[in-house]
Amino acid sequence: MSYAKKSRAVVLLSGGMDSCVCAALAARDHSTAAVHVSYGQRTEARERKAFTGICDRLEIKDRLMVRNDALAAIGGSALTDETIAVPESHALGEGIPVTYVPFRNAHFLSVAVSWAEVLDAEKVYIGAVEADSSGYPDCRPEYYQAFNAVIKTGTKDGRIEIVTPLIALRKSEIIKVGLELGAPLDLTWSCYSREDRACGVCDSCVLRLRAFRQAGAADPLPYVGMAP
Repeated sequence: MSYAKKSRAVVLLSGGMDSCVCAALAARDHSTAAVHVSYGQRTEARERKAFTGICDRLEIKDRLMVRNDALAAIGGSALTDETIAVPESHALGEGIPVTYVPFRNAHFLSVAVSWAEVLDAEKVYIGAVEADSSGYPDCRPEYYQAFNAVIKTGTKDGRIEIVTPLIALRKSEIIKVGLELGAPLDLTWSCYSREDRACGVCDSCVLRLRAFRQAGAADPLPYVGMAP
């Protein structure tokens, strides 16, 4: 019996919940390579650990770990500038939160697309989410439509496509998809400010906790104040 060879894909894997589910989808449907970008964020080491663990569990062998020093040097975000406090979720006002890293996803996508060209991959997966999220401008569908136009013009054969399978889902729906796929949610890290135990009060933690509650599932992460 002959089996069709799976097409190649690259997935951007931060180590968070959304990127983990996205990686599980990519690994199911493609021969997948994973890329992780460290950029001087507060939880850099913990996210790197999550990346490695998720790749191991999903049996993704082709991995690229790179460092981007530009985003920390530029600053302007609570994730990369220690002088800007990470706000608690309830303290966020209207508009784009201070945890937004200016134009970050363009940096990440550029690395992934470059590697996709070398690997002859057809798709680049990213776990961007617009609904039920922090409202970052580089997580909107229009952003990825525009980026795909850039790729079509600026790559050798113009056939690489960025895909955003989670972009219209609510966080609770993403968890349900992850559970159905057997995605290793227990290895993920979402907290913006801590690497030992999740703070439970930053916007990312609050969104995650609410999503698990709405999905009727237990969040496997350890949180501050929980018994060890």
